[in-house]
Amino acid sequence: MPNLALPPVARDLYEAIRNDPIISPHGHCDPAWFASDAPFPDPTSLILVPDHYLFRMLYSQGIGLDRLGIGLAPAQRDSRAIWRLFADHWHLFLGTPSHAWLTFMFRETFGLDTPFGPATADAMYDQIDSALKHPAYRPRALFQSFGIEVLATTDAATDPLDHHRAIAASGWAGKVIPTFRPDGLFNPADERFADAISALGQMHDIDSFDSFLLALRDRRAAFKAMGATATDHAQEVVRTAWVPERMEDLYAKARAGSCTADEAALFNAHMLVESARMACDDGLVMQYHAGSRRNTNAAILRHYGRDMGADIPVATDWVRGLGPLLDQVGHVPGFQMILFTLDESTYARELAPMAGHWPCLRIGPPWWFHDSARGIARYFDRVVETAGYWNLAGFNDDTRAFCSIPARHDVWRQGVALHLGEQVERGVFGADDARRVAGELSTGLVRRAYRLGNV
Repeated sequence: MPNLALPPVARDLYEAIRNDPIISPHGHCDPAWFASDAPFPDPTSLILVPDHYLFRMLYSQGIGLDRLGIGLAPAQRDSRAIWRLFADHWHLFLGTPSHAWLTFMFRETFGLDTPFGPATADAMYDQIDSALKHPAYRPRALFQSFGIEVLATTDAATDPLDHHRAIAASGWAGKVIPTFRPDGLFNPADERFADAISALGQMHDIDSFDSFLLALRDRRAAFKAMGATATDHAQEVVRTAWVPERMEDLYAKARAGSCTADEAALFNAHMLVESARMACDDGLVMQYHAGSRRNTNAAILRHYGRDMGADIPVATDWVRGLGPLLDQVGHVPGFQMILFTLDESTYARELAPMAGHWPCLRIGPPWWFHDSARGIARYFDRVVETAGYWNLAGFNDDTRAFCSIPARHDVWRQGVALHLGEQVERGVFGADDARRVAGELSTGLVRRAYRLGNV
């Protein structure tokens, strides 16, 4: 149902786009869900466990991740007890986007109008659990009922893509495509580096740096053959470099595990430029995430692994950091790079001016902590006057929580309607232009940014 708090102009714009198909070009859903189409095991495994927005808030209030079943297989969890614990602390989410997303999901996906909380936890658990046993709530059926046109997963560069092959061979009409994520191969200081290099070495000859580059090109081609249109890369702070004369030596040190911290950072910085040069050849769009210090809770990292809600925004310098990359490829026709940041202060100062100049750059939507109603409003305020609308990349949900996808897109579309409604009311442009821009921000820009026109 539409948000009745929207002013009249915004409500009309929202109605025009709220049922548009969902383009989900960047996220972390598991392709195995759609390959097997097995029922989701229980409400806790579907809703709470994959969603770091939820368990990081609970952890912040002293609830250990072990009590939430994090790191355990479904059969090892007391899913109902965890669900009750979640409901007991539902008030913690007031004012957060998670509260809006889950309220939308309970109502729209599962048809539950009862407010969530301790008194209703068991009944809502039972209703959701019962629904998950029905064919209409299997992954492929939900994909279609959500109105998803295409969903991209994020996959390690050495992933054999077996689940994607199974999806393609199944004859199912849903479009689930991979995204090439080579971070584990690019940063010798990353604890995943040795295993990633070993895995790549089992697929290709990588004895020299040149053969390493050829192996990367081959893996990119394999991803593209399975439908990939993008790569994905991350750094804490933006740093690119072009030092081909040093790379054979740095590569040998990286494989031997003898890089200094500065050498590892230089290797990583150079490989981002190599990736951009490869993108000029194969046409894959380069996604780049920066301004996040990853896995800052060392104890959680040791015990539970990566991506446990401890990534924290940090300041970064986009202009100087991207300089060497843009010097190499910023002028190359067809190269496209989408920029994401947790350093919200850079939107007006750096990213909007950069995207307003460089033909290859697009600004990604508000990421993680800023993927919220007010974050979306701040984003438009900070980028539009300098970059316009056509230098933006539309929206992606960037989530592991499958059932939150429609809610996240709905919040974005309401934010689009509110922003454009204000523009009309202020006389910046008229209603016809607002309707056109609304369609672009809903689906048009993201299709073009990710080259999904033929999907």
